[in-house]
Amino acid sequence: MLQPRQPSLLQALVPIAVLLLLLFLAVYYFGDDSSSGPNQIALLLCAGVATVMGRYNGYGREQIEQAIVRGISLTLGAILILLAVGSLIGSWLLSGTVPTMIYYGLKLLNPDYFYLSCSIICAIVALSIGSSWTVAATIGVALMGVASGLGLSEVICAGAIVSGAYFGDKLSPLSDTTNLAPAVAGTDLFTHIRFMLYSTLPSFSITLVLFLILGLQEGRGAQPVELDALLGSLSMQFHIAWYLLMPLGITLFLAFRKVPAFPAIGIGALFGALMAVLFQQDFIQAQADPNLGEIGGTITVVWKAMYAGVSLDTPDPLLKDLLSGGGMGSMLNTIWLIISAMTFGSVMEATGLLQRVVQSLLKAAKSVAGLIITTISTAFGTNLIAADQYIAIVMPGRMFKPEYEKRNLAPENLSRAVEDGGTCTSALIPWNTCGAYMQSVLLVNPFDYALYAFFNWLTPLMGILLALMGVKRFQLPAVQTKNNDEKGEEHVVQPR
Repeated sequence: MLQPRQPSLLQALVPIAVLLLLLFLAVYYFGDDSSSGPNQIALLLCAGVATVMGRYNGYGREQIEQAIVRGISLTLGAILILLAVGSLIGSWLLSGTVPTMIYYGLKLLNPDYFYLSCSIICAIVALSIGSSWTVAATIGVALMGVASGLGLSEVICAGAIVSGAYFGDKLSPLSDTTNLAPAVAGTDLFTHIRFMLYSTLPSFSITLVLFLILGLQEGRGAQPVELDALLGSLSMQFHIAWYLLMPLGITLFLAFRKVPAFPAIGIGALFGALMAVLFQQDFIQAQADPNLGEIGGTITVVWKAMYAGVSLDTPDPLLKDLLSGGGMGSMLNTIWLIISAMTFGSVMEATGLLQRVVQSLLKAAKSVAGLIITTISTAFGTNLIAADQYIAIVMPGRMFKPEYEKRNLAPENLSRAVEDGGTCTSALIPWNTCGAYMQSVLLVNPFDYALYAFFNWLTPLMGILLALMGVKRFQLPAVQTKNNDEKGEEHVVQPR
């Protein structure tokens, strides 16, 4: 059997160029609705273009199809989490958990420091549980409601939530990406976390200053949107009490105990449904079909909340926007986008087109700084093309590792570079699994909040700046390393 030919650089760039053109046209013609079908069509068409290139170079149809199936199978865990999150939001809206968080948030959070507080709260929780997705789906949803109630920008609020969530996720030893990057690069977890502090702490410090400035500017001019009336409406529609926050506490506790995201969020959704039955009977019966009786009405309303979400029937448009949504059905468009994106990324990887682009980039990386900058750029580019942060970590890490070893660079240089370029930038891309997830939960397009997701931009830029400044870590000679280990001495950091 003949071996497939290696693609040329031109062949590798054709699908990418077509994709960028189609995505631009999708945004131009459809605006915020571009992720509701146009982007999916663009990704599938470009998967077809990449398939044509692969077939021309001798790759078999079955080989490409199997790669697509493998690629999509990698996202099944994320898809299950998305469905669980949809149910969680629906049940928490019905149970009064989200209304209670909004109610207390409106009373406690100062508009002048709101964006700063959002980012810090999300950072602390994400650092504790290691999941930016869980933070966005729980605390993030409530903070978006508080921002709306205070008359503040929901777009900036989304940027603050994403910034804080990804800072905490990036430094948490419980995070999957924080464990994946050192595993691929060949270093240990806590060495990787310590070395990430060089780029992460300055980036988040600048981020907090920027949110403080934005909050002081907007907070002083912001007028709470009929705040007293809104608080009164929340109290009238729902039973508000501190114990309705128990579903949130249980979900965060399970995440902190390293229970996988899908069962943790699923349990949180079911507990929210139980709380709805116990404490929100007046609201449930107002939504129920009177012909079904109290028990049948309760069952159908709770069931519907978990698959179709909550639709609040109220003349107050703000309250309706705040407390309507959720359900598994609200996540189907995001799942469609993820499947389309993974189809394209899988074909690009299986036909060697993605690797061909990376090889060309590697040839241009003559210096150590150039190698690190190329790694960060490649991770970001992989997020754009393959549309998944795990691929953006694994593929550059796997491909650049021999070059880092050849240049006597410690593996934490590689692990930090792929995290700076791969983890943080994933939420900025609407067709990436992370960007699509954040949009489905926060209901703000990544193209809109990306301008204010300061941390997610600053971290790769800080990584590039550190590379240019020569802040890197070289390997120690084997004999010296062995002697130092025997003496209990620390390895030396040699900034250049």
